[in-house]
Amino acid sequence: MSTQDEIRRASTDFYAALTRMAAGHERTMASIWPHNILVTAMHPIGGRDEGWDAVSSSFDQVAKAATGGKISLHDQLIRVIGDVAYEIGSEKGSFTFAGRTVDIDQRVTNNYRKQDGEWKVIHHHSDMSPAMIEIVKSL
Repeated sequence: MSTQDEIRRASTDFYAALTRMAAGHERTMASIWPHNILVTAMHPIGGRDEGWDAVSSSFDQVAKAATGGKISLHDQLIRVIGDVAYEIGSEKGSFTFAGRTVDIDQRVTNNYRKQDGEWKVIHHHSDMSPAMIEIVKSL
């Protein structure tokens, strides 16, 4: 399998976990991220999470208020530099968040690192979502 195919598989796993999270399932990210202090995330509701505990908690918090979701990556572009890779594209989908439907159509960057023979997500960054920010403010 080529390195590009390995990254595509890691990306497919990430978006499957993201869809499960958007459908209300917690702890969907555990197998695809390293559990260390170096991982980071910048979500559509703003802010920055550093370290596995904060990153996993942020995804789980969304899952607690989410139902019926599906999120997928479109227009994927992958670049590999040694044991680090990144992908850019557009996330598209929708889900119900705190009782309100949110449509997703935002740019995204995901970074991966090969560790112990597997590509793992080490950073996720998406555009901010005014709709999601408004919902969070109303909670």
